[in-house]
Amino acid sequence: MTRNTILFDINETVLNLNLLKPKFAQAFGDESVTALWFSTLLHSSTVASLTGLKTGFAALAADILDNIAARKGINLSASDRDELLATFASLAAHDDIKPALTHLREQGYHTIAFSNSSLTLINKQIQNAGLTDYFDEVVSVEETGSFKPDPKVYKFVANHLGQPISSLRLVATHDWDTHGAMSAGMMAAYIDRSGAPYHPQYLKPAIEATNMKQVVEQIMKEDSVSK
Repeated sequence: MTRNTILFDINETVLNLNLLKPKFAQAFGDESVTALWFSTLLHSSTVASLTGLKTGFAALAADILDNIAARKGINLSASDRDELLATFASLAAHDDIKPALTHLREQGYHTIAFSNSSLTLINKQIQNAGLTDYFDEVVSVEETGSFKPDPKVYKFVANHLGQPISSLRLVATHDWDTHGAMSAGMMAAYIDRSGAPYHPQYLKPAIEATNMKQVVEQIMKEDSVSK
């Protein structure tokens, strides 16, 4: 089986969310709210998937900002909220991304950006991060009406790409995402961006590293063995 297509989660895996912290510190007086916002956003998207709630990732992101502000007793103005969301669309890539993607493409791999964000938002993020020439295609889950880690979104991207799901590999820094991909029949690789332990009850990929260069090297080594 040919393994020449690799999917990359975008938010946090490819793009550096730490760059949001100064904006959150300015709006909320506490940069740690960045992690609270993003984790609550992911929780809400999972609830939407399980209950069939039709919404978009950007709409959820805005609602969660308002919710957290209300809980903290902060008057978050519309301009403050818009600025936070605009920063989310303009994040820089982690330093290890461009060299790793370049190496993969030089070795004949196809690289796919695959995210819960809308296609419009992903394309904006990719463009603003200077990554347009580093991905062969950008795919959003929005057509499915659901979000990762719903099994149907992984099956959707396999059908979209016209490849067996077992031939695809997802690289992500979220253990729930790698677990979701593997549960659906996809391969995965985990990049540890946070230092937090991998969930012990989730399916865990054999490929794991703290930087994308090592992840890519392990992927190519495994793929060469499987040929």
